[in-house]
Amino acid sequence: MKKGEATKARILEEATRQAALRGLTGVSLNDVAEAVGLSKSGLFKHFESKEDMHLAVVQMVTDRFSELIRLPASQLPPGRPRLEKIFERWLQWCEDDWAESGCPIMQLSVELDDQPGPPRDLLHKQLQGFRKTVTREFLSLRDPPLSDREAQAAYFQMKSFVLGQSDARRMMGDADARRSAQAAFEALLDRTSRAAA
Repeated sequence: MKKGEATKARILEEATRQAALRGLTGVSLNDVAEAVGLSKSGLFKHFESKEDMHLAVVQMVTDRFSELIRLPASQLPPGRPRLEKIFERWLQWCEDDWAESGCPIMQLSVELDDQPGPPRDLLHKQLQGFRKTVTREFLSLRDPPLSDREAQAAYFQMKSFVLGQSDARRMMGDADARRSAQAAFEALLDRTSRAAA
């Protein structure tokens, strides 16, 4: 990796860490520059504007999310094995990969849901792609497959378990939150798999 690329990667890592903790609007360009050993003007040699950096943060977070959650599951058989791996990695992403701040995608979603513009558009597009991927796996759970409506509802519940686990663990201090979320998700898979019988 060339020096300029390495510097840009360090800037993005620091900006992403700050965005996960404070939100995109809370990213301090002075703090980012200081953390990577640049002046504020030096930072703008790598990004044309603050919004350009915000877009890069959203892209980096969603790319990493896909790499760590979607890709491992894609190596498994469709349906339940993939869904279990996605859920397991999703919880791990929230707990371990972002232990300091919690899931940055949740932070970005809350911040950008009412903020029109390119960062919101990019996040929406990436999350839509993830939802389609997971919904497709729910459709593969049984034969005949779930209806689209049932698959969408199952995805909604799955995401709710992840959000609930994060709240229970981080806000409420529930040390058993992960086990509760996994039990709820396994029950969802059991119900959904046998619903056609």
